[in-house]
Amino acid sequence: MKTALITGATSGIGKEMAIYLHSKGWRLILTGRNREMLHRMAKAFGSSTRTLAIDLSEHGAAGKLYEFCKGTRVDFLINNAGFGVFGSFTEAPLDRELELIDVNIRALHILTKLFLKDMTARDSGVILNVGSIAGFSTGPLLSSYYASKNYVVRLTTAIREELRRTGSNVQIGVLCPGPVNTQFNDRAGVSFSAKPADPRYVARYAIDQVLAGKCIILPSLIVKLGWVGMQLCPETIAARFVYEFQKRKEKP
Repeated sequence: MKTALITGATSGIGKEMAIYLHSKGWRLILTGRNREMLHRMAKAFGSSTRTLAIDLSEHGAAGKLYEFCKGTRVDFLINNAGFGVFGSFTEAPLDRELELIDVNIRALHILTKLFLKDMTARDSGVILNVGSIAGFSTGPLLSSYYASKNYVVRLTTAIREELRRTGSNVQIGVLCPGPVNTQFNDRAGVSFSAKPADPRYVARYAIDQVLAGKCIILPSLIVKLGWVGMQLCPETIAARFVYEFQKRKEKP
């Protein structure tokens, strides 16, 4: 039985990924901040599921999670934990932005490096980093979030090429959805300005695609068209468009 580690597993895409992988016979290691939800998920999935309540914004947390997994071969790492902070750069709370950087970038970077070294040593394993369509653009009013997802996309695609060059059997991919019906907007302090995707569909599509060897995973036609538009649109025009799009998310 293979083992998957999922961060941010207690809600949204992460929770749906856990449900899907459990249905496919994977052993699970689940992490998140919601201890009660982790307990409920472990009870529902059975004794083979391990959980660790942890806040990945805390320095040392990623290393602690890696140590928690020592002795277990992690075949599939899913870096799903992440959140956004809404507001102009001068007004967004600095402490929240630093937490965002610690979760979206620092923890993801550490976990990817530590588990990738194990995977490359045995020449097997899969990593899925959860990015966003925001990772291909600039993002006024969600500047730190967009910047963090640009980091995730570029880090993942760079590692992908390094693995290809060495002939490694390890796979890595990045999920880049648009708006998804999760708790993201509540935590960011905004409301939806476009119809969100179903997290169940996004989770299953992403897992199937990365296990099939796909690198950049765009889970809908609208997202694919958006990605093409971002490749063609000048940066200054894209920034103006994104500002107007994000402004509509502002809660009254």
